[in-house]
Amino acid sequence: MNKKSRPLYLAMLAGLTLIGLGISYENLWCDPRAEIAAVGTAMDLDGAHRLSRDGITVEFEARPLGAAGALSEGGFASVRFKVTEQNTGQPLSGMSPGAWIDPARAGEVASERDKSCKARVGLFLKSSIGARPLLDLNSYFLLVLNKDASLTVIDPSVSVGGVTSTLARIELPQPPMDWVASADDKRVFVTLPGADQVALVNTETFQLAGLLAAGKQPVRIAMQPDQRLLWVGNNAVDVRHSGVTVIDGQTHKTLKFIPTGAGHHEIAFSQDSRYAFVSNRDSGTVSVIDSSDLSVVKNLKVGPHPLSVAYSALSQAVYVADGRDGSISVIDGVSHQLRSRIQARQGLGPMGFSDDGRFGVVLNTLENRAVVIDASIDKAIHELEVSAEPYQVTFTKAYAYIRGLASPKVTMINLATLGEGRQPITQGFDAGPAAPRQAGDLPLAQSLSVARDENSVFVVNPVDNTTYFYAEGMNAPMSGYLNRGHNARAALVIDRSLREVAPGVYSATVKLPAAGKFDVAFLLNQPQIIHCFSTDVQASTNGPQRHIPRVEFLLERPQVVQGNPFVARFRIVEGDGTPRNGIKDLTLRYFLAPSSRAKDSPVREVGEGVYEAPLELAEAGAWYLHVQAPSLGKAFAEKNYTSVRVLPASAQ
Repeated sequence: MNKKSRPLYLAMLAGLTLIGLGISYENLWCDPRAEIAAVGTAMDLDGAHRLSRDGITVEFEARPLGAAGALSEGGFASVRFKVTEQNTGQPLSGMSPGAWIDPARAGEVASERDKSCKARVGLFLKSSIGARPLLDLNSYFLLVLNKDASLTVIDPSVSVGGVTSTLARIELPQPPMDWVASADDKRVFVTLPGADQVALVNTETFQLAGLLAAGKQPVRIAMQPDQRLLWVGNNAVDVRHSGVTVIDGQTHKTLKFIPTGAGHHEIAFSQDSRYAFVSNRDSGTVSVIDSSDLSVVKNLKVGPHPLSVAYSALSQAVYVADGRDGSISVIDGVSHQLRSRIQARQGLGPMGFSDDGRFGVVLNTLENRAVVIDASIDKAIHELEVSAEPYQVTFTKAYAYIRGLASPKVTMINLATLGEGRQPITQGFDAGPAAPRQAGDLPLAQSLSVARDENSVFVVNPVDNTTYFYAEGMNAPMSGYLNRGHNARAALVIDRSLREVAPGVYSATVKLPAAGKFDVAFLLNQPQIIHCFSTDVQASTNGPQRHIPRVEFLLERPQVVQGNPFVARFRIVEGDGTPRNGIKDLTLRYFLAPSSRAKDSPVREVGEGVYEAPLELAEAGAWYLHVQAPSLGKAFAEKNYTSVRVLPASAQ
């Protein structure tokens, strides 16, 4: 599947997920009897509304993020739905609702609005490329770590006709090395070795929010499971400054530097966050640090060259892989005593454990192999051939993914086939045309990032500067996202979908693009409920704002016959629905999917905000249409497109 198919597939997955839960397009409905009222108790804020139906109460609110007052264009807002039992008020968890925000249709009476709401949600679920909502609250973004001093934010839902939506760029003081996101994806911490700092990125606004003092040469970074403390490995040449710097995870204040030993440091944590385990490569030790008072409990000698450290919640033990003697030391997580030692071969390096803590995968870069450990018996049970010079490993629920430096291939190990006496199943796919080694120096940050559905991954190829998307069950990546103007090195998925932030409360953060009245469509599976709440967004009071007009396509027929004359007509309106006249640099670019050379057609104005362009649709298939105008900016071009189905001439 090619790049142009990717947005359709992503949206189709979301639709199929909801359908799989029991929702059919034909049965979607809006309850005309539903009463919308201001909430006077649990969510007593402007913009809060309530819907009660079939024993379920849904309370909706939208409020500006970090500020009081009304919603304002260009600002960020918190959108929340509270779902409770109608009679008891008990919160309902695990409901997985869907939500979308779209401009309200002017002049609709109540009955028409109900039908319109149902129809639009049906289109959103069907993933019609010409009927995407203004804001999808089931979405996510890709944060790309660049070779230079910057990060790029990509919207994966916009990738049609080779256009990848770059939502934002975040400039940094120095080139980044490693990063970690908070559990709620609202903050990302990035190490800047050249600045002796950690950059704090606010992923709700995608802006640099601050620079934190992080000791000398900060490289590796990790957040302990309870999110209370952030740990930074300091690779200073002077052993007095080599160790870890600890930062408060909430206040972002630097708390303490702890010297642990010489060399590079990897960091792991006990499941309860009580202890941090820090490897010291050149000292041949692992330091056990009590997170309650930031004191070193013990320094353990583990081998001449410890390169990685990982914790298994299943065995409650720490595993330390040594690259020089090929050993894996097993340290009891409670007594901090050496429990056992697993002997492998020289060349061991990066290591990770499956989510359940059962299987550990230790990469051997010299041998092009991976050693599989069963933590339930503290024994190496498999040694598998993997991608050449393996250097990174990550896990989904079903697979371990291994990236090699000397090959474009990503190896996948089927976790369900692992076990003593069993024959593991491996497979793989090429993530780009070239081996990552050809790109030169690479950061520590992972080039593999698990997607939010836990059964697909994004893989960065630093050579062709593309982030590839791979879904389990496919033979090859389905699409890729080119990072224009910068050299991609790593990627991180920032989930913006509705999350259950408290029992029965589902929330997402959105950026409000324009002023006006909006419908907020809400979809629940059981019982099957679809309803459009409403909210108003005011014009900004912070000075003049540049409005991005929108396109309304006026296509009389969704299908045309190959070779017949066809004129594409569309209307351009402002956020308040006012026609936009006199745009002189409009063009309409169109191409045949899945790939063809794009054509441009001149556009002429024919009425109040209405324009048209003649198209030559010589081949049968799906044609994508983009309206562009340099005077209206890149954002206008990326958000205004539709499709036309061209039937073969024989269909006449």
